Amino acid sequence: MPIPWLTALKVIPWGDVIEHAPKVLKGARDLLNQQRQRRREAAEPAPAPDAAVIEAPSPTPPELRELQQQLATAREDLTRLQQTQDQITQTVAELAEQNTRLVAAVELLRTRTRLLMGAVVVLAVVLAAWYFSAA
Repeated sequence: MPIPWLTALKVIPWGDVIEHAPKVLKGARDLLNQQRQRRREAAEPAPAPDAAVIEAPSPTPPELRELQQQLATAREDLTRLQQTQDQITQTVAELAEQNTRLVAAVELLRTRTRLLMGAVVVLAVVLAAWYFSAA
């Protein structure tokens, strides 16, 4: 027997859903803002070295220097990706927790509906027996 939607909506613990919604929303917004910030930073050209600063001659060849800079950039990118991965994992965990609570509420609703249907059937049988015995 299908569960009436209105009854299902009444049984869901909306207080818990509403309580956790801001946390999930904040996590999602923070994640989006950080992604946008990183995209802007990646799109901006690297600042030019200050003309007043005179670099000392380096014993390393320029190619090695470029490789070291690329390695440092790659490490920064990897760190950012790991942080993003951690944030996504946390957001997914919060969503999963909410989903678990909703599923538990729906299961409780199904159980109560079955009990109520059983009580209605028993009551109908008792009323029918009473009606036919009195007649």
